[in-house]
Amino acid sequence: MNARLLDADWRSACGDLPAGERPLWLDDDDDQPAADTGLPEGIGLHARGVVVRAGSSTLLDGVDLQLAPGEVGVILGPNGAGKSTLLAVLAGLRAPDQGSVSLNGQAVTPAGAGSLARHRAVLPQETAVAFDFRVQEVVELGRYPHIHAPSGHEKDIVQTAMAATGVATLAQRSVGSLSGGERARVQLARVMAQIWEPRADGAPRWLLLDEPTAALDLRHQHDTLRTVRGWAREQGVGVVAVLHDLNLALRYADRAWVLDGGVLQASGAPANVLTPRMVQRVWQVQASAVRAGDGVAQLLMAAGDTP
Repeated sequence: MNARLLDADWRSACGDLPAGERPLWLDDDDDQPAADTGLPEGIGLHARGVVVRAGSSTLLDGVDLQLAPGEVGVILGPNGAGKSTLLAVLAGLRAPDQGSVSLNGQAVTPAGAGSLARHRAVLPQETAVAFDFRVQEVVELGRYPHIHAPSGHEKDIVQTAMAATGVATLAQRSVGSLSGGERARVQLARVMAQIWEPRADGAPRWLLLDEPTAALDLRHQHDTLRTVRGWAREQGVGVVAVLHDLNLALRYADRAWVLDGGVLQASGAPANVLTPRMVQRVWQVQASAVRAGDGVAQLLMAAGDTP
């Protein structure tokens, strides 16, 4: 990576900026959660005061967030932070014990999962296929929510979704014969096919992904997130993804939410949220801020507690 390491006091490397200015991504002086503001009710994805309990444990504690159609938002945090739980609540797969979630102005609840499935697709962490389907058959399953009102382009949708995720050449292969990364891309094609066409009423579509890059090599991690970000930009699809890689979040996301212990620690633009101080506090890892050759903010990680 062509990177320019910024010095430890975050200041002297900014000599190319006007006096007194520095890039926003260097501002690690305020790591408090920022309130999401400015998105009108009835537009986009809203979560308000979400609390989820499991027995005596609190998995999520008063989480608020919002995301506009056409944006990519990422949920970040260490293991056990509540990331997958939050995604399940946002998707309507799990009801919160307190608080609410709305999508396009409509309440999101497990009871409404059937109607949600026509404009909201979810890719869970576990995507095992019970039978040895061919790849094309798996992707076709994504079209099941539209079985009573099929598109006139059903076959084209499946083929185009497979092409978008780079699995078109695998269409007649059995899923069981694929590598883990290939299976992950097949499942991404399935959920993209599910919401491929714009809705007749013009309402935005939503794609919720739980660790979509976990099984992928470096190239396909970038290809996958580049694809979904391009889809968000071109089609106005709202995307929420759980990620572990902070540098992927910095490169591809518009908004980030950091969870720790079920509590929202920070929210906002990734470059403002993912500061070295935040990384140290939440992940207990030392980080140094750098710029990649294309100017994107990135982080260099070091194991242990010493700088």
